[in-house]
Amino acid sequence: MTDPIEEQPGGIIQRYRTRLPVPVGARLIHINEGATPLVHLPFMSDVSRNIRVYAKCEGLNPTGSFKDRGMTVAMTMAVHENSRAVICASTGNTSASAAAYAARAGVMAFVVIPDGKIALGKLAQAMMHGAKVIQIDGDFDAAMEMVKRIPEEADVTLVNSVNPYRLHGQKTAAFEIIDQLGRAPDYHFLPVGNAGNISAYWMGYGEYADSGLSDTKPRMIGCQAAGAAPFISGHPIEEPETIATAIRIGNPQSWELAQAAVDESRGCFKSSTDNEILKSQKSLADRSGIFCEPASAVSVAGLQVDMTGGRIPDDSLVVCTLTGHGLKDPNVAIQQSPDPFRLSDRSGELRSFILDAIG
Repeated sequence: MTDPIEEQPGGIIQRYRTRLPVPVGARLIHINEGATPLVHLPFMSDVSRNIRVYAKCEGLNPTGSFKDRGMTVAMTMAVHENSRAVICASTGNTSASAAAYAARAGVMAFVVIPDGKIALGKLAQAMMHGAKVIQIDGDFDAAMEMVKRIPEEADVTLVNSVNPYRLHGQKTAAFEIIDQLGRAPDYHFLPVGNAGNISAYWMGYGEYADSGLSDTKPRMIGCQAAGAAPFISGHPIEEPETIATAIRIGNPQSWELAQAAVDESRGCFKSSTDNEILKSQKSLADRSGIFCEPASAVSVAGLQVDMTGGRIPDDSLVVCTLTGHGLKDPNVAIQQSPDPFRLSDRSGELRSFILDAIG
């Protein structure tokens, strides 16, 4: 008997097939990615001014980050074009996604990462999915320069965001937001590292507007860590440094597209310190029940500054993209949390502790 589930390919390609450059008959490489929740953030919203804030929780994709949206399309096309292997440079999330989708496709994956500059949760994913992990002494930008040359020398497909199919997959998050809200937001805050995602969202918002499915497009607000903020500086950063490893990138590969997205939307770039990023990560966890990695929290940190400064107009609808799950980088979360309490197992000590805690 045929499994009815297997008869219905899932994921974003199936849902948005007519809006993606995937040929008829292509074998779809998917893990049912997409359809991530849009969650209201009461602690960031302002009822008196009717400002509503939502989080697009991309950490609930199969490998725990937004990268899966782009990877399903890039991997589908790599297989369709008979590529023998894929390669990427990564600060972590791309490597995890590339490894998982390559495993699904049955092709080899090579991931090049900065030695000691990748969160262990992400490294564990790439290793468990069977990728060939290559560590280099340089940073992400150095790794990127290395891998860009490989497709010219071997039958290997590059699946970083310079691969145009990646951005087509990632634009589906904008489709989903409009589908979920019934309209486009007024402002969209999102992390910027290699800058492909802000470009992809703007592409998606534009396509829905051009098709008459949205009357407006949001202002795109690109959020960077202060120690890795080339768009704020106006030039590449030679040695970027931030606790938010996923956006520790000094020379974004999608610079021109990202700048165009901000300029055309009348948005801006902004930066937050590591302390502000960690504070937002903790607030999301203990006030909204959402555990995201530090790089994700930079979008909320950026919005917090604008909310405090009164720069978000009354009656605004705001979306913050949270790009990755907090379990990607558990060490950072543990370091900023209190140590567990230690009690003996005798004479009602637990009861006394609880009664004291709840008053």
